[in-house]
Amino acid sequence: MDKTDLSLLTLGVTLLALLFAVLGVHTYAAGRSQRRELIARMAEAERPELPAGGRRPRFPGVDRRLRRTGLGRRIDRKIAVTGLDLTPGEFAVYTVAGLLVVYFVVGSFFAPFFGVLAALAGLWGANAFLSWQRTKRTEAFINQLPELTRVLANATQAGLAMRTALSMAAEELDDPAGEELRRVSDRLAVGHAFEDALDELAARLPSRELVVLVTTLVLSNRAGGQVVSSLRNLTKTLEERKETRREVTTMLSQIKVTAVAVPALGLGFLLLINQATPGALDRMTGSGIGRIATVLAFVLYGAGLFLIRRMSAVRV
Repeated sequence: MDKTDLSLLTLGVTLLALLFAVLGVHTYAAGRSQRRELIARMAEAERPELPAGGRRPRFPGVDRRLRRTGLGRRIDRKIAVTGLDLTPGEFAVYTVAGLLVVYFVVGSFFAPFFGVLAALAGLWGANAFLSWQRTKRTEAFINQLPELTRVLANATQAGLAMRTALSMAAEELDDPAGEELRRVSDRLAVGHAFEDALDELAARLPSRELVVLVTTLVLSNRAGGQVVSSLRNLTKTLEERKETRREVTTMLSQIKVTAVAVPALGLGFLLLINQATPGALDRMTGSGIGRIATVLAFVLYGAGLFLIRRMSAVRV
């Protein structure tokens, strides 16, 4: 092989290598583009599940990363039963921002150590806020149960099936009953069992009244019988329980206010002491004994608040 043939062979191999390099770069770029499009479609598919009410969720990057963790999934489940227009990412960002504000505000009025304690209490308060929202939504649903059973009784008396009666009640009732019944109707429409759909409803909004209603509907659907008369009697019973719950809440309102007022008075006295003797709280929390005493006082106030609320929790 002469030098001319060797040069042509080298040139051909070089051109072929360059061609493969161009094809490789093109394939790599196309793969990255397809990956970005797939991620965008997945994010778009997940968006209707968010309780965002048709708006674009804030902090989408934080939300995506948080949903991959166990904590994010637990927060998502808690928010789902509260009816709040929030995503887990928004809740996490708002919580962190609120804790920073609480730390700086309380630390400026009292002492930096009190700011740390207030931030820890605020972290517990964020979880308590979700529990309170769930309880509030459950109470609102319980107040709608007499109207719900009345609608179901009228629909079944007119000859409609229980599934159709639930769909009708979902259209006629306001939220939260309307929204929760729409979820039940959607699950029934895609083939879920009647008992499983109602059990999911009872698990989302736990209450004795709802358990009685679910048991009545499940037994009537399974064994037949006089479902209309059962619903009529249940409507009367739920209305009586609604009035009794209102009376009990009114009677216990003073106790609940006292449970909150006692810790508030303690914090007020601390603020007066710090105003009368500037720097007193800084000196008190500057030593180990003072910090231990402060933490112990907060624990005792919290235990007293917990015990008062437990003693005043009358189940009707």
